[in-house]
Amino acid sequence: MSRRNNAGDQEPQEKKKLDRKNLVKLLSLFSFIRPYRKYFIAGLVFLILSSFSTMAFPVLAGKLFDIATGKPDSIFKSIDQVALALGAILLVQSGFSYSRVYFFAQFSERAMANIRATIHHKLMQLPVPFFDTRRVGELISRITSDVSLLQDTFSISLGELVRQVINLVLGLIIILVLAPKLTLFMLSVFPVLVIGAMIFGRFIRRISKSTQDELAQANVVVEETLQSVQMVKAYTNEAYENNRYKSRLENVVNFALKAARYRGAFISFIIFALFGGIVAVMWYGATLVQQDIMSTGELLSFVFLTVFIGGSIGGLGDLYGQLQRAIGASERVLEILNAEGEPTEGVQSETGSLTGQIAFVGVKFRYPTRPEELVIKDLSFTINPGEKVALVGPSGAGKSTILQLLLRYYTPEEGQISIDGIPASDYNLKHYRQKIGIVPQEVILFGGSIRENIAYGKPGASEEEILLAAEKANALEFINTFKDGLDTLVGERGIKLSGGQRQRIAIARAILKDPAILVLDEATSALDTASENLVQEALEELMKGRTTIMIAHRLSTVRNADRILVIQEGAIIESGTHEELSALEDGTYRNLLRLQFQLV
Repeated sequence: MSRRNNAGDQEPQEKKKLDRKNLVKLLSLFSFIRPYRKYFIAGLVFLILSSFSTMAFPVLAGKLFDIATGKPDSIFKSIDQVALALGAILLVQSGFSYSRVYFFAQFSERAMANIRATIHHKLMQLPVPFFDTRRVGELISRITSDVSLLQDTFSISLGELVRQVINLVLGLIIILVLAPKLTLFMLSVFPVLVIGAMIFGRFIRRISKSTQDELAQANVVVEETLQSVQMVKAYTNEAYENNRYKSRLENVVNFALKAARYRGAFISFIIFALFGGIVAVMWYGATLVQQDIMSTGELLSFVFLTVFIGGSIGGLGDLYGQLQRAIGASERVLEILNAEGEPTEGVQSETGSLTGQIAFVGVKFRYPTRPEELVIKDLSFTINPGEKVALVGPSGAGKSTILQLLLRYYTPEEGQISIDGIPASDYNLKHYRQKIGIVPQEVILFGGSIRENIAYGKPGASEEEILLAAEKANALEFINTFKDGLDTLVGERGIKLSGGQRQRIAIARAILKDPAILVLDEATSALDTASENLVQEALEELMKGRTTIMIAHRLSTVRNADRILVIQEGAIIESGTHEELSALEDGTYRNLLRLQFQLV
């Protein structure tokens, strides 16, 4: 499993050996491609037929030369017949090759789409702590780059491996029958090729992996920069980001060039050894022709077959490296697929109609990424159905953590959270969260239309329901000013809308969801006064008849709360209404009020 250092960079993956254990990991992915095995089998059949027809070519070429020099043949009587046979072989070979490519493409495209869909489905089931330790770019790389590497392996490399092995074995059998002495002589140089391929292959695999890792880090820089492009421009750090990306690209180039040097040396070695071996074989073969042990045509066929065999040996080294990279990719994919998902099942499979009573009893919690810090300390409180409770306190006090525990993003270390007297963990997670609506400080909108973003609260909602939700959220007013109305595209993360407009879309989404429990996480903290008033009106409409738990730094927005809980260092230090807490001498809430009025 990949880890990140303090700078957030992903450490290089260790080199993967092509042993039985790692091959089992790679082959475990066959469960996802089993439904498409008919395409793979068809492609494999045509690949085998293609290999056999390829081996027939050098044999016929030798016969063509023998007949031309007057040597009789039991099958072919003239060079025209041999030429026609060669033409037929080439035609058949073309058909086999086309069919092989087509069926392997059918297999790989469908299978990889299945794997990608499965990974995405799994990602949607994984708990929030899983994403706390991984970057978005890293996970995107799993579903794109790693799966693409697996696709190349299953559609190209695996087929080529079978092809090269068939060519190697079939070629050796043919030349052994054709010229036993010359074959034994040729095989004397075989160990040199194998040992050389193994030595060079190790270097190439290592450097190629480093190149991929550096390229991934360069992509992370691009991702971060584009996601925060407004911040980059606000701080005029375009040059800094350009230099940071160029620095990463320089590393990519250095590793790629280093890999190219080794790859070039490997190819040079193969060419030297291959053609050196061919020269030696031709010399020995010429000696056998002089001694009338074999014909000139047989020597020509032998040389052709030796070239094919040599090419197969050279290709095996590259395929070996490809399979090693595929094993690394399969491990990273399986890391996601084998990760433990959220506990969706519960004793209470249906939540029914919740009244919205919330109880925290002796809750303690620390984040998995910060196990040394106890964020929530023996927290206990109860919120009655329909009650509006505000959480206030300094930054880092644990207010947002309380909401995340309520939403079951995390599980308490100790204690219990219950809804309507039933432990939250006993509810079916999907149905449980369907009863909770949230309006966050930083509204996240999808890049589609306003209609799609509102309907996200209730997929399949009717036009009337969407319009009513927009009206209650004070959003219909600005929506109608747009030429396309509800079909107006909001842009990536809602960038085409103002902050107040985005908030009202989020409120409309929550209204459409019709939750029993409402969570407001500083929903108006980033708005101007005019927008805040409109959003506050929409929130008042949304809070009617619902249990509401809200976080607010602007204390003016919590004056009308039924109860205010003052949180500090993960514990409740004060509780009461606005009037009660304001009257406490040296109280924390009163001090917070005094600070805000001073700032104003």
